[in-house]
Amino acid sequence: MSQELLIAFIVFAVATLFTPGPNNIMLLASGLHFGFRRTVPHIAGVAIGFAVLAAAMGLGLGAVFIAFPLLQSLLKYAGAAYLVYLAVMIAMAKPADPGGLAQGRPMTFTQAALFQWVNVKGWVIAIGTITAYAAIATYPWNIMIQVLTLLLIGSVSSTTWAVFGTALQTLLKSPRAVRAFNLVMAGLLLASLYPVLREP
Repeated sequence: MSQELLIAFIVFAVATLFTPGPNNIMLLASGLHFGFRRTVPHIAGVAIGFAVLAAAMGLGLGAVFIAFPLLQSLLKYAGAAYLVYLAVMIAMAKPADPGGLAQGRPMTFTQAALFQWVNVKGWVIAIGTITAYAAIATYPWNIMIQVLTLLLIGSVSSTTWAVFGTALQTLLKSPRAVRAFNLVMAGLLLASLYPVLREP
């Protein structure tokens, strides 16, 4: 096993999984609106769903998209449409009621796991992981190391963003402040589409 390449991969994973993106923005918003405990299935869905996506890429799914680029384009635009829908839902979300129960419901484990398949940032990270760091070890151990590392770091990242959102509950008490927060989160979610839609 190449220890230097493994360290480089861990740095890459931390840098990409902790930075703002669709998953982290939605986890932040969910923590604010629903609290940490109700966001746990969302956290698990993101971490496990992304690890499964990376495993599928490592086991050859990426070759399918190279052979059939139309599938990749369809997935890209379907994911973009879904992100627009989620941005609208976040922008329209109402603050928690005085009893502490937010209207609506957080994303379920299954919804969060399936979202990884239309999350373009996730695809970019998964492809980069499998291709750039394949020499960590021999196949299939390299895939196992990469997937387990992504699962661990992804779990910590998702938890951190949800905890941060939950902590904001004490700061964002007025409906106006929550409304402003929701609009900013929706705007960031839409902004995350810019690199995707700019590509040919």
